[in-house]
Amino acid sequence: MAARVPELLGERAFRRYWTGQTVSLFGDQVTFLAVPLAAVLVLHVDAAEMGWLSMAGLLPALLFSLTAGAWVDRRGRRRQVMIAADLGRAALMASLPLAYALGHLSLPQMYAVVFLVGTLSVVFDVCNAALFVSLVEPEEYVQGSTLVNGSRAFSFVAGPSVGGLLVQVLAAPLALFVDALSYVCSAGLLARIAPVEPPPAAPRKGHFSAGLRFIARSRAMRALVAGAATVNFFNFVFHALMVLYAVDQLGLSAGTLGVVLGAGAVGGLLGAFVTGRVVRRIGIGPTVLLGFVGFPAPLVLVPLAGGPRLLVLAALFGAEFLSGVGLMLLDIGSGSFQAALVPDALRSRVSGAFRMVNYGVRPLGALAGGLLGSTLGLRPTLWVATVGGVLGALWLLPSPIPRMRALPEKAEDPEADAGLPTAAAA
Repeated sequence: MAARVPELLGERAFRRYWTGQTVSLFGDQVTFLAVPLAAVLVLHVDAAEMGWLSMAGLLPALLFSLTAGAWVDRRGRRRQVMIAADLGRAALMASLPLAYALGHLSLPQMYAVVFLVGTLSVVFDVCNAALFVSLVEPEEYVQGSTLVNGSRAFSFVAGPSVGGLLVQVLAAPLALFVDALSYVCSAGLLARIAPVEPPPAAPRKGHFSAGLRFIARSRAMRALVAGAATVNFFNFVFHALMVLYAVDQLGLSAGTLGVVLGAGAVGGLLGAFVTGRVVRRIGIGPTVLLGFVGFPAPLVLVPLAGGPRLLVLAALFGAEFLSGVGLMLLDIGSGSFQAALVPDALRSRVSGAFRMVNYGVRPLGALAGGLLGSTLGLRPTLWVATVGGVLGALWLLPSPIPRMRALPEKAEDPEADAGLPTAAAA
């Protein structure tokens, strides 16, 4: 049994970091269900108000990712910033069940809490990229990314189920205490590690936009950002309509749909388990390319679904399960690639720039899905979404990524060379 435990979990600092991530991700999945249920069951929101609540959570990634990355790289002390972000999120999330218990829960408070928690999550995440490489050696990037993404996949499986049970037992707002406690747990575990972090970046002209410039000068990073933005845009076109299509046109019940969507989380668990082996077999670059195809391509089974009910269910299960496997290949492969390539002094800024583009297209995709669905119809729009998502892989073909077997060497820091672009060959 000891031989089967990943080596990284034998290292105390990484084990504490990973445990904190796992607990926090689990709490987030409880919140993902409990916040909208609280809005519906307690505040009786309508469709428009629910849309604004969703937008409040998505907007900070678009507004603050670039700024947060620049601020974090200049300040340094990323672990302390992450602890502060965790404690801030815990306090904000705990304010909702407290207000409910006192009879003062309101929709404006929910808007504010969701927006501020989203903002602190942006700060936490841009710090996380730099802290990860402070704890993990380059030859262990794939294993470390696999463990973190495996926890994320497991949280997708177990979190909503536990969240539903807590909502049923405690009421939706009170279930949010679980997420508040998960943030406190994450902060406590981060406080018990002391990795050697990259030093703060020296102030210089162009500090704010350095992450964007690095991406623009690196052929590999340009391809990853463009591919990820394309996949995410069309994926959110798809998910804006998938539930409506499954219920109205395929006749699925809410319970059946929940089980179908859970197949994606199970596929994610399998994908996290096999990605390391796939990388060793075909190389990091082909794995990333396989993920860019394997994540969106199985979803074509959804608009293809038809005929007997058993065949429809098989198509939907297959789509979600195989897409979950592809997502892990994509996330683990591209995350490990970026961890190896990006210079330490630029990590938070590059992460912020990547998040701004990657997350910024998501609400645009959801909006486009609604508009196309109302004009073209649900099934034609799902065809557009699934085929369009696969096209994201085309961005990678002219880049060096598909031909790379091993992780790339770390690019030189252009700021250390008087601002000259030294990463263009990546």
